Amino acid sequence: MRNFLSYLFLGLGLLIFLSACGSSPDEAEPSSAEEAMQTQALSVSAENLPMPVPSIEHRRLTLEFPPQIRAGDSDIIRLTLEVDDLGNITPTAEVEGHEVRGERIEVEDLYTTHTIIAESRLDMAGLQILPSEIISEPLLPGESVTFYWSISALNDGEHRGTVWLYLRYIPKEGGEELRRALSAQIIEIEVKKLFGILSTDPAKKWGALGSFLGALLGFPFVDDVFKFLWKKVKK
Repeated sequence: MRNFLSYLFLGLGLLIFLSACGSSPDEAEPSSAEEAMQTQALSVSAENLPMPVPSIEHRRLTLEFPPQIRAGDSDIIRLTLEVDDLGNITPTAEVEGHEVRGERIEVEDLYTTHTIIAESRLDMAGLQILPSEIISEPLLPGESVTFYWSISALNDGEHRGTVWLYLRYIPKEGGEELRRALSAQIIEIEVKKLFGILSTDPAKKWGALGSFLGALLGFPFVDDVFKFLWKKVKK
């Protein structure tokens, strides 16, 4: 009997102890699983998040070139990349008689994280081009860049070439450099001769003409020709 009472009091004490400690282990498991799910949802790493899309800067690209030049003369080709918030693509020429083209260009606004370099080159066989290598200019927000080439030719004919424009993105904090082609415009230039005279410069032209007349007057039969023509005019 005494042992029975001892076991009874021991069981009652165990029940009172479990009640004082709160819920049972089986009841605590759901809250632990829920907490684990919340922790997993909040532990998404930053590298798995999508990169922000950069804003776009709208610019106008203007190409100006001479459709014709005289053999022996020189002329210029101009390429300008300028900011154009109004969307106006009507270009204007710097030199009278030049052909101009305009188009809209979109540039990623990465000025805060990258150094942006604009590069251009002119590829055209049969013409003397200065400079002949790639030209580079830094591209800054809100500012324009302009490239010029001087061209000349001694032989007449049709010449076809390409004006290239690239952008280089150099990360300021280091990393891989990117290069993007923005434009490749085909142009055609006709080189003409005038009566075999290789230049339309006034001094050179009149000098060549004077040499031609001097050589003509040196022939022995020129006086007889002029006398014959004078008689015809008087009649």
